[in-house]
Amino acid sequence: MKRQLKVEIWVGLLVLLALLALLMIAFQVSNFSALKERPSYQVSALFNNIGGLKVRAPVKISGVVVGRVTQIAVDSQSYKARVQMSIYTDYNALPVDSAASILTAGLLGEQYIGLEVGSEDDLLKEGATLQLTQSALVLEDLIGQFLVKFSDSKD
Repeated sequence: MKRQLKVEIWVGLLVLLALLALLMIAFQVSNFSALKERPSYQVSALFNNIGGLKVRAPVKISGVVVGRVTQIAVDSQSYKARVQMSIYTDYNALPVDSAASILTAGLLGEQYIGLEVGSEDDLLKEGATLQLTQSALVLEDLIGQFLVKFSDSKD
């Protein structure tokens, strides 16, 4: 009986460790960063169309994650999509003429914001708005344009 109790305790501990490992893997895969919050500053940008961009989408420079999307809302004056981004303070030397584009990872992958670094001497500060933006390419619009051009060329 004692031996069986020891085996059951060890099996229980093993199952508990396996569940904890799966939980940690799930947090890493889902980009859950509440456990590892980094100091950052807020920057926003206005886009005509954000496509399928979501809150918590990465903000990248040359493929390196430098921040996250924190909020998406409609601007009350221009009626464009205002995207609020949290940029890590490690990257606080971004020029004010930097450009933001909504890009897609792969053909049908998730969307993210790609930043093109500008050349101005003035730097982005807390609460700044990026002026140079490029909206998302909507796959359905591209297919529609292709079909219209293809049907026009047959006539």
